Amino acid sequence: MVLSLVNICAKEVVSDHSSSPCWLGSVPRELYGPLLEAAFTYCRPLAIGELVQRWPERTLAVGRKRRPGQSPPNRLCVQALLLAVVRGLADKRCALQVLDLCGLQCEDECVEDSMGGWSLTVALCSTVLQAKVAVQKGVRKEGERERKRGLETERNRDSAIKRDRGSGGRGKQVEKGSEEGEDKGVKVDRLRDLRVEEEGEVVIGVRRRMEIQKRNGTVDLNGGSGDLDPDPEPILVHVCADLFVNARSWERMRGALTSQGPLRLHCRHLRVEELQAPSIAALLSLLPEQGLLGLDIRYSSLGVSGLALLLPLLAPFPHLSSLKLHYCNLDLHRTLPGQEVALKDMSKGLGGLKGLRQLSLTALRLPGHLRLLLSSLSQPLEVLELPYLSLTPADLAYLSCSPHASSLQRLDLSENRLDMSTLPSLRRLFSQAALSLSQLSLCGCGLSDSLLGTLLPSLSCCRALQSLRLALNPLSLTGLLSLVRTAAGIPTLRLLLYPNPLEEYEAGLPPVPSSAQLLDWPLAEEGEIREAILFQLEELLRQSGRSSDLFLTSDLLNFTKDLLEVE
Repeated sequence: MVLSLVNICAKEVVSDHSSSPCWLGSVPRELYGPLLEAAFTYCRPLAIGELVQRWPERTLAVGRKRRPGQSPPNRLCVQALLLAVVRGLADKRCALQVLDLCGLQCEDECVEDSMGGWSLTVALCSTVLQAKVAVQKGVRKEGERERKRGLETERNRDSAIKRDRGSGGRGKQVEKGSEEGEDKGVKVDRLRDLRVEEEGEVVIGVRRRMEIQKRNGTVDLNGGSGDLDPDPEPILVHVCADLFVNARSWERMRGALTSQGPLRLHCRHLRVEELQAPSIAALLSLLPEQGLLGLDIRYSSLGVSGLALLLPLLAPFPHLSSLKLHYCNLDLHRTLPGQEVALKDMSKGLGGLKGLRQLSLTALRLPGHLRLLLSSLSQPLEVLELPYLSLTPADLAYLSCSPHASSLQRLDLSENRLDMSTLPSLRRLFSQAALSLSQLSLCGCGLSDSLLGTLLPSLSCCRALQSLRLALNPLSLTGLLSLVRTAAGIPTLRLLLYPNPLEEYEAGLPPVPSSAQLLDWPLAEEGEIREAILFQLEELLRQSGRSSDLFLTSDLLNFTKDLLEVE
């Protein structure tokens, strides 16, 4: 990455914190952005704090998409940012009103000293609560100062009146009344001027609130306690972020969302783990309805009845476009009393999500119920992820003929067993989605050489396909080479996650192994087989002219990073 001259200069400026008093007072507002970016990149938390505390713009967006190779923000830098936001509430130079932290969290555990989604959420909630306490303390101190100034003014007025009385003399009784009237008029004008001057000194943040409350008469300036008015405090900064809450952080999250302080927390994408349906329902009732774009519920024992309870609560969120339900304990292999009624309620709840474009259902075990769930949606889906769903041939037949087929951009059918009875539906599905499908995952579907060979002509017609994942399928080297030839003929394809051929495994595998067996079975220790296979794959890419723009990998854990680097 080539740095611009501005980036290079910004790096030098923020590197020496001792020089910050020299440049902070004179730096133009258009350079605050490059300076803050340099402070994040080179981990200068003190510079971050000073820049954010006097941020000159109404909006500050920190969590934007990082450039390739750019590290996520350091934990100290994020903490310095949040502390500076609180300090900026009482700084008249700070114009910040909207803080956008969406995407700031780092979920890569390999990155040292980064802040994950859960840690960032807890830090944000603590900041919201601390800001309220800081404002309350500031208001009380300001009220006490106002009260003391009022008492001092009163004492000065009494002293002036006594001096006037002592110097007036006894022989001027007739003129005394008119003089005292004039003195009182002058003193009233003087007090009015003092109050105007005092109000003119009110600064942005805590004093801005004092100004509003003084104008409305809601702060008792003469009382000793300085109690706050029960009405909600004015919101000075709106904070938007992607939030992650579980049972350990639920109470703190609720406290932050119900806090009537100067910071208002908004959520773009909400991830919930290990919470019961009533707690999730209570959390949804506290979120602002306009900002939520996605909801991700994981490892929560909801059941069909819990989902039937939650789905109608999502209808008031007009911009909700993504719903992900992972491992939520729905298993319909067994028929239970009231199950059909709850399924219909689920379908009705999904139908109420008018803006839904992405639906992910992982390991819900809903064989034969795909039509019931998807037919209620008013708009076609663009993303459909159905891994471990135990799909039946009837489910795939419905999907291939549904309104969603021609609009799908991402489709995940991993770990659903495919056989000859499902191939006609799959071929029809790929034909319908040929112009839109960009990412397809069929990992662990039991695709042998013959099954995959039947599907390859249909896959080659998908002219928008960019990513194809076929790991953990029992392919031989012959089937793998056929797959790579087909992949090289798709001009838009950039990533192929291919399965290790059966020849690479140690002896003892069954003739048609499952995905679990392929995942656990050790690969042969001899490197010659692996090197020979890689040589053949590279030779195929070279002959097809795709060696530079088509990335092949069998690394199941790191293929996402590889895709990002390729794109």
